Amino acid sequence: MAGTVEPGGGAQRGDGGTCRCGKCPHGAREGHRQAVAAFVALREDFAAGRGVPAGLARSAGAARQWVSDELSLSARTLAERAAAEGAARLAAAGRRTPLIAWALVAALLIGQALTAIGSGWTVTRTAGLVAAVVPAMGLTVAAWRHGAHGGALAPLIGADRRLSTSRTVAAAWVAVALYAVVMAAVQLAAAGGPRERRKLRVGIELALSAPLLTVLGVVCAVALLAYGLVSARVRTGRVQKVPAARPRAVDLLTDDAGRGSFPDAQYALVNAVAVAYAAVCLAVRPDQLPRLPWGVAVLVVLSGATYLAGRSTAGGRPVILSVVRSRELGDLASPIRTGDDIEIRGTGFVPPGAGTPDRLARTVVRIGTVHVPVPLIPVAGGFANPTDDVLTVPVPVDVEPGRVEVRVVTAAGAETGGYAIDVQD
Repeated sequence: MAGTVEPGGGAQRGDGGTCRCGKCPHGAREGHRQAVAAFVALREDFAAGRGVPAGLARSAGAARQWVSDELSLSARTLAERAAAEGAARLAAAGRRTPLIAWALVAALLIGQALTAIGSGWTVTRTAGLVAAVVPAMGLTVAAWRHGAHGGALAPLIGADRRLSTSRTVAAAWVAVALYAVVMAAVQLAAAGGPRERRKLRVGIELALSAPLLTVLGVVCAVALLAYGLVSARVRTGRVQKVPAARPRAVDLLTDDAGRGSFPDAQYALVNAVAVAYAAVCLAVRPDQLPRLPWGVAVLVVLSGATYLAGRSTAGGRPVILSVVRSRELGDLASPIRTGDDIEIRGTGFVPPGAGTPDRLARTVVRIGTVHVPVPLIPVAGGFANPTDDVLTVPVPVDVEPGRVEVRVVTAAGAETGGYAIDVQD
C-alpha cells in the first residue's frame, strides 16, 4: 500500500506507520533507505542483463549508454535523499547539543550535592557549577543561532561537511582552559582575604601554567595551519576534495574515503589522553590551572607536527599514464578510430569520498573539444567503470581525425594534463 498524507499536511506514512516525510530524522532516514534499495535493485538488474529495452539490445554501445543514463538519474535521486537525511541529522544534533550540555550540568550538580553531605557546600563547588553553566549557556545560544548547521558543532565542521580533527582537538583544549579560568575567577571573587587571594593567584601564574598554554597555542596553531594548508592545496589542484553528505564522529579518525588515517587517529587519541590528564589535574587541584608535565606538552607538539606533515603530503593530482584502444577478445589489432572504446590508465580518477554513484557519474573525459561522460558500467555489488586507475569511454564521431588530446576531469573538478593520441578516420 502506498504511503498516505495525514490531514492538514502531516507526515507521509507507508506500511507499518513508517514516516517518510523527509523532514524529520526518521522520515529522512527511511526515504534514504528506500532510495538506496531502489538503486541497488536497479544496478543489480542491469548487471545481470535485465531491464534493457529490446530495441537497444542489438547495439552494445547504445545499451551501455542507456543503462548509464538510467543509473545516473537514479543516483541523483539517491544523492538528494542522502542530502536530506544529512541535513535532518545535523539539525537534530544541533537540537540535542544544549540538552546534553544541561544534562551534564545537572549531573554535576547532583554529584556535588551528594559529596557535600557531611562536609558542607564550599566555594569550590560553587565555582565548578558556575564554570559548567557558562559554556552550557554558550552552547544553548549557538544551538539557537546555528541549529540548522549543527548548533555548537558548526565551528567544528569543515568546508567539506566533515568533522575537522584539528578543530575538535583545539575546541577540547579551549573548553578545558575556559573551565579552569572561570573556576579560578569565581574562587578569586569569593576569597575571604588577601592571603587566600594570593594563594589563588599563585595557582594561575605563568610559570606554572606554561605547559598548558603551550599546548593550547600549539593546537590552535595546528587548526589554523591545517585549514590554510588544505585550502591552498585544493586551490592549486594538489589535493582533491569532495564534500561529504554529513559530518560523522568517525571523521575524526579517518580520511575522506572513510579509511583509517594514521595522522588523524594519532592526533585525536594523543590529545584525548592529554585532555583527560588535564581534567584529572583540575579535579585534584581545582584552585589552580591544570599543571601539565612538559613531557605531555612535548608529546602533543610532536603529534601536531605529525598531523600537519600528513596534511601536507596527502592526496595528489589525477594523472593519465597511458591511453590504449579497448580490444575485445578476438578483435584484430588496429588504430583508434571514432566509435572505438579507449581505455585510459592512470591514477586519481576517483577522489577519496567520490565513490558514491552520483559522484562517479560526474567523471568526464575531454577528447579534443568534445566532453564525454564516463559511462557507469554496473557489476554485481558495484561498478566496473569508472575506477580510480582505469576509465573506459567511447570516442564520439564528433572528434576530428588526427592528433587530439585526452584529459580527465574528476568529480572534484580536478583536471589531468593532456595526453596526445592519434585518431584515424
